[in-house]
Amino acid sequence: MKVRIGFGLGVRTKLNDGGFAQVVDALERLRFDSLWFSERIGGEAPDPLVAMAFAAGRTTRLKLGTSVMVLPGRNPVVLAKELATLDRMSGGRLLPAFGLGVADPHEQQAFGVERPARAKLFDEAIQVLRGCWAAGSLTHHGEHFHYDDLRVLPKPHQHHVDIWLGGIAPSELRRVGRIADGWLPSFVTPDDAARGREVIEAALTEHGRTIEDDHYGALIPYALGPLPDALLAGLAQRRPDLDDPAILVPQGWDALMSTIDQFVAVGTSKFVILPIVEPATPDEWVSHLEDAAPIVLPRQT
Repeated sequence: MKVRIGFGLGVRTKLNDGGFAQVVDALERLRFDSLWFSERIGGEAPDPLVAMAFAAGRTTRLKLGTSVMVLPGRNPVVLAKELATLDRMSGGRLLPAFGLGVADPHEQQAFGVERPARAKLFDEAIQVLRGCWAAGSLTHHGEHFHYDDLRVLPKPHQHHVDIWLGGIAPSELRRVGRIADGWLPSFVTPDDAARGREVIEAALTEHGRTIEDDHYGALIPYALGPLPDALLAGLAQRRPDLDDPAILVPQGWDALMSTIDQFVAVGTSKFVILPIVEPATPDEWVSHLEDAAPIVLPRQT
């Protein structure tokens, strides 16, 4: 099992100016595995497609992922071409992870899809993406999309682009087993990961599919100091099932590494770590990454 560790940028990231280049260059220089982009129309985070393209042009080895990109509301054919182009231009460094979008009226309005309609639209859009990336042309007639002998070029650099999904609700876990190549949940415990994998593997068996052992991951937020009250309140709202939602955010490097080890023990191997209180300036970001590298990267295999 290959352990890989990348960094994530949250929805409040303000690296939309020249400082973003400094962070990308530092991640490449320090040899982190990957950089992942959140998506929120109403947040400061940069658009993931634009940011991935920018980062790809400055790097040669850093992988680029989305954590996660909202799929319902996008034209899947246009998105397939955009992502295939990015994969070709980056030499196969694309790691797309998709989601249905947060339960937020502002975001749902922006993407133009009512909440009850998202799941079926999402599943069919995944079919269309795969069809666009496959050899030859696409003929597809579903509930939402209809195409006859549609040719989408270029094809991705990767022979098969792995599609990652998140989520821990039972329906989301079954969807991973039914249509995904990898699982990347966020704000979960190692116990959540172990139980979720059981549900996914049952769905895989039901549908005659497999997921590679090293395609189970987790996004882990962490903090180097006390958690602000507003963040604690947000965690409690996100995970009301937990007696102490603060356990979702290890505090300090030692706690983060202990948490990663606990995830590895239950079969998780791909990690996106994300400072829940982000450095304030690009220089502070670079310093933070330089502090993290000798602590975090020895865990990679």
